[in-house]
Amino acid sequence: MTRLNGKTALVTGAAGGIGKETALLLAREGATVIVADVQDALGADVATEIEKNGGQGIYLSLDVTDEAAWTRVITTIEEKYGRLDVLVNNAGISDRDVLENTTLETYHKVIAVTQTSVFLGMKAAAALLKASGTGSVINISSIFGASGGFGSSPAYHAAKGAVRLLTKNVALEWAPLGVRVNSVHPGFIATPMMGDTDTTPLVDVTPLGRLGRPEEVAAAILFLAGDEASFVTGSELYVDGGYLAR
Repeated sequence: MTRLNGKTALVTGAAGGIGKETALLLAREGATVIVADVQDALGADVATEIEKNGGQGIYLSLDVTDEAAWTRVITTIEEKYGRLDVLVNNAGISDRDVLENTTLETYHKVIAVTQTSVFLGMKAAAALLKASGTGSVINISSIFGASGGFGSSPAYHAAKGAVRLLTKNVALEWAPLGVRVNSVHPGFIATPMMGDTDTTPLVDVTPLGRLGRPEEVAAAILFLAGDEASFVTGSELYVDGGYLAR
């Protein structure tokens, strides 16, 4: 299929999990995909997989907390492709402790990777997205960007909540310029970020009775990236098996 034919897309945190599945799907739908991550070997493997499947993709190393690194990547994209139509701010990390046991160092790191990266990415890519004429930004938040979860991981919740509202703020600014900005809010998804977590309680509180799959989140991202969502901006799309409907 070619729902994104002729478009160029940048996906952060694309070496694994939701980011990887998103990069592969956007490429299958015709986009030229820039796979960005700090896991260089895994990221390069994703770009290679895109090429082997007949798509167009390259890997660029990107520390999403580094403003200068963002500038280098966006400059490379402009020089190589001359355009950027889709930005998927997916990179993020989590914390596990309750507030009293969370160090300031941990809090700052989670905020930097999960929240500040979204600000830096949109700022760096602004000119190219506006020039696209049909630019689309998809920021990956979480169900925990809208709920208190289980009372732990305060940095992650704070970061994802900020991503949710930053998305709406920029959506309003960029709407007159033809750039759409939306957030996707995954629920409990079977990715490496789960680590050794006992998933039974997570399945128990999910109405559909299972964990989500990364490709199911990727499908939501694809919808928002393409022209089928041309009248959708400032919105939140929940891919959570009904968790927040309880």
